[in-house]
Amino acid sequence: MVPSFNEQFDQHGAWRRAFAQQLGQLGQWMSAHDLMSAAVQERLHNLEEQVRRDKVMVAFVAEFSRGKSELINAVFFAGYGRRIMPASAGRTTMCPTEIGYESGTAPSLRLLPIETRLQSQGLAEWRMRTDRWVEVPLDMDDAAQLAGALEKVSQVRRVPVDEARALGFWQDEGGDDNPVPDAAGLVEVPMWRHALINIPHPLLAQGLVILDTPGLNAVGAEPELTINLIPQAHAVVFILGADTGVTRSDLAIWREHLGEAAAQEARLVVLNKIDTLWDSLSSPSQVQAQLERQCHTSAEMLGVPLSRVVPVSAQKGLVAKIQCDDVLLEASGLPALEEALAEGIVGRRQAILHATVTASVQALHEQAQRTINVRRRDLDDQMLELRSLRGKNASVIDAMRVRIEQEQQEFEASAARIQAVRAVQLKMLRELFRQLGARSLKAQLVPLTEALTPAGLKLGVRKVYAETFAGARAIVESAQTTGIEIQAMLAGTFRQLNAEHGFSLQVPPAPELGSFSLDLREVEQRHLQYVGMGNTLRLAQPEFTQRLLRALNLRLRTVFEGAATELEQWSKAATAQLDVQLRERKNSFARRIEAVTRIQTAAESLAERIAELEDSERYLNELQARLDALTGALLQLPGDEPAGARAVDIDLSEPLQQPA
Repeated sequence: MVPSFNEQFDQHGAWRRAFAQQLGQLGQWMSAHDLMSAAVQERLHNLEEQVRRDKVMVAFVAEFSRGKSELINAVFFAGYGRRIMPASAGRTTMCPTEIGYESGTAPSLRLLPIETRLQSQGLAEWRMRTDRWVEVPLDMDDAAQLAGALEKVSQVRRVPVDEARALGFWQDEGGDDNPVPDAAGLVEVPMWRHALINIPHPLLAQGLVILDTPGLNAVGAEPELTINLIPQAHAVVFILGADTGVTRSDLAIWREHLGEAAAQEARLVVLNKIDTLWDSLSSPSQVQAQLERQCHTSAEMLGVPLSRVVPVSAQKGLVAKIQCDDVLLEASGLPALEEALAEGIVGRRQAILHATVTASVQALHEQAQRTINVRRRDLDDQMLELRSLRGKNASVIDAMRVRIEQEQQEFEASAARIQAVRAVQLKMLRELFRQLGARSLKAQLVPLTEALTPAGLKLGVRKVYAETFAGARAIVESAQTTGIEIQAMLAGTFRQLNAEHGFSLQVPPAPELGSFSLDLREVEQRHLQYVGMGNTLRLAQPEFTQRLLRALNLRLRTVFEGAATELEQWSKAATAQLDVQLRERKNSFARRIEAVTRIQTAAESLAERIAELEDSERYLNELQARLDALTGALLQLPGDEPAGARAVDIDLSEPLQQPA
C-alpha cells in the first residue's frame, strides 16, 4: 500500500531528526579530536539548524466556496473526529490563515485586525508587533472549543464604501468584483487581515505549514501574500468545483497568481466536490465519463498535464476517515490526492534538502580531511628528521635545532604579509556588503517608488519595473565579479605560501550567485504579471501601491541578504584552511623543537620519540577511518534507511586516544 501524505511526511520528519542527531555526533567527535575550527563549527551549526528547522509550506488557493477548508480538514485533521477548520456553506476562511506549530509556545489563534491595512507596515513587520494581534487560547483537549475558536477566521464586518475602498475591497470601476451594499449602503469586508494558528499537531510539529487563502478579491488586495507567501510555498493546491469546472474567477486567480510556467511542478489542481456528480439517474460509467471530461477540460484550460488534476470529494473523504469507511474513502479520491501530495511535495522537498546538506557535509569532510593531511605531512617530516639523527653526534643535533628555529623565524615573518592580504579581502567584502545592504536597495527602489506613489493611473510602470530589476541584477552580478576577484587574489597568495612553506592550501571555487539572479527574474516576472493583469484600478490607489512596494522591498531584501550570506560563508571557508594550517605549522615547530631538546638531554629519547611518531601515524589512520564513516553515513539517501533511521553504527563513547 502506498503511504499516505501523513505517513510519508512523518517518515521525512524521522529522517530529519536522525540526520540532525548524526550531525551533532559528528560535531562532538570533531571537537574532541581538535578538527573543529571556528568556520567548521559555524558551518556545522548552520547545517544542523537548517535540518531541524526546515519547513514545508503547502498553500491552498481557490475562489470562495470551492471547499478549501474542508479539504484541509480531510487531509490533515480527520483524527479529531470532526471539522476543525470552519467549512460550512458559503464563505468560510475570510482572511489568509497560516497553520503551523512553534514549540515552546502555547496553542493559540492570533488575529491581525483588518484596520492595519490603513497603515503602511507590511505583514512581515506586523508579525513583530505582538501587541496588535488579538490572541485566542486554544484547548487541544476540547475539539468543540478548538473548532469554535477557529470559526473567528470567517468573521466579517460591515463598513461604508469609502472605508472598503481604503482597505482594498472596493474599486470604483470594479463591477461584479465589488461586494454588494446592503440597504444602509454598507459592504461586507473581512474582520481580520491575517490569522496565525499555532497547534501541536504531529505533522505541524515536524515542520509542515498550511496556508489557507481566501478568494480572488481578498488575495489580490494583499500584495505580500501574492508576491511573497504563495511563491515561496513548496506546493500550491489549486481547488476547483467538479460541478462548475474552471469558472471566470477561477481562471483569473490562476492567471494572475499561479500560472507562471516556472512553478508548474509545484502546482496540483484538485477537482473537488465530485460527489455532486454521483447522480442516481446516471450509470457509474456515465458519471466516470463526465468526471474525466471535467478533468481534461480543466487541464487544458489551465495548461497543466492531466496527471496534475486530481478529482476528490473532500466532504466524503472526511466522513469516510471519521467513520472508518474504506469503500467510501476510496470512492472519494482522497488517497490518490494524498499520494500526489506525498510524491510531489515530500519527495521533492526531501531531495532538495538532501542535495543541500550533501554539499555541506562533503565540504565539512574536505576541511577535516585537509587538517588530517597537514598533520600527516608534518608527522612524516618529523620522522625523516629524527631518523636522520641516528648515530649522529651532539653537534649535528645542535645544528638541526638551529635550522628548525631559523625556519620558525622565517615562517613568523610571513605573518605580516598574510595579514595584509586579509585586510584587502575584508575591505572588498565590506564593499560587497554595502552594495547588498538595505541602504543600497532603498536607493535602487527610488525610481519605482516615485512612479508608483502618485495617485491615478500608472503609465509606463512596466518600464520602470524592468529598469529597477535590471539594476538589482547588476548589483548581484557586480558582487559575483568581486567574489571572483577575491578568489583570484587568495589563489595567488595560497600558491606563494604553498611554495614557501610547503602548505597544501586550495582556494575554493568562486562563490556562485547565479541562483540569486534567477530569483530576481522570478520576482520580476511575478510583479510584471501582477501589475499587468486586472490590477490597474488597485494600482491607482496610493494605499495599495505602498503595500506593493513594501512587499517588493521585503522580497528583494531577502534575496540580497541571501547573496551576502553566501559570500560571507564562502570567505570564511576560504580562509579557514589557512587558519588551520598556520596553527598546525606553529604546533609542528613546537613539537620539533621539543623533540630535539629531549634528544639532546637523553640519548635513548630518539628511539622513544620515533616510536611515538609511529603511534601518532596509527592514530591518524584511525581518525581518517572514523571521519569517513561518520560523513559517509550522513551522505546516505533518505530512502537508504527505514523511517527513524539508525544513528551511525560507530562507538563514539570513547574518543580516540592521541599519542603524546
